[in-house]
Amino acid sequence: MRVWRLAREPFLALDGEGARLAGGRWNSEGVAVVYTSSTLSLAALEYLVHIDPEDVPGDLIAVAVEVPDQTPIEKVQIRDQPSDWNLVFDHPRCVAIGDDWIAAGRSLGLLVPSALVPEEWNLLLNPAHADAQSIRVTGTRPFVFDHRLL
Repeated sequence: MRVWRLAREPFLALDGEGARLAGGRWNSEGVAVVYTSSTLSLAALEYLVHIDPEDVPGDLIAVAVEVPDQTPIEKVQIRDQPSDWNLVFDHPRCVAIGDDWIAAGRSLGLLVPSALVPEEWNLLLNPAHADAQSIRVTGTRPFVFDHRLL
């Protein structure tokens, strides 16, 4: 399975450090998770929603990540979430799901719906999972947002 992420050049490592420091929709501060998206366009949208347009860095890199198909991946269903799961950035239910998934260590990946486009998916990766070494970066390239988006 190919997934994508956008990162600044100094932060390309798939170690979950950024999410560990800041927390996110699906993890608490202190819990390392690598956020990826099913498409590069979704990764771009997810990045852009978290930053002021005038603060978009000039050193963004699009990173193609290959997760082996046989890798165990769990999936969060929208129907099992509270109706406001995508309206509150750090919804306690979402954070608990991600934190519990990391703590359990059952799988390398957790498919979660995008709060921006619920029909599309983000894949969380557990950098501490035994299968994490099977993840491969298969390509990188500079990424620049079209000025019309900014």
